[in-house]
Amino acid sequence: MKERDEFLEKEFDFSKAIKNPYVRTIKKPITINLDENIIIYFKSKAESTGIPYQTLINLYLRDCVANNRNLEVSWK
Repeated sequence: MKERDEFLEKEFDFSKAIKNPYVRTIKKPITINLDENIIIYFKSKAESTGIPYQTLINLYLRDCVANNRNLEVSWK
């Protein structure tokens, strides 16, 4: 629970405050099992783009969410 600062509340009017648009979204560390060829693919893309491979994976997944992509799965 966040503590309240009575001095700040008395001295400053925060009623028209806006959220900082430059704050990065919070990332949650997880453990995930990926196929080796997936890791190799993203690491090669990381070398050519200069973007860390974990960031590339996150960007790709973020794009999937933003575009509401549906997964096509077929079991053989």
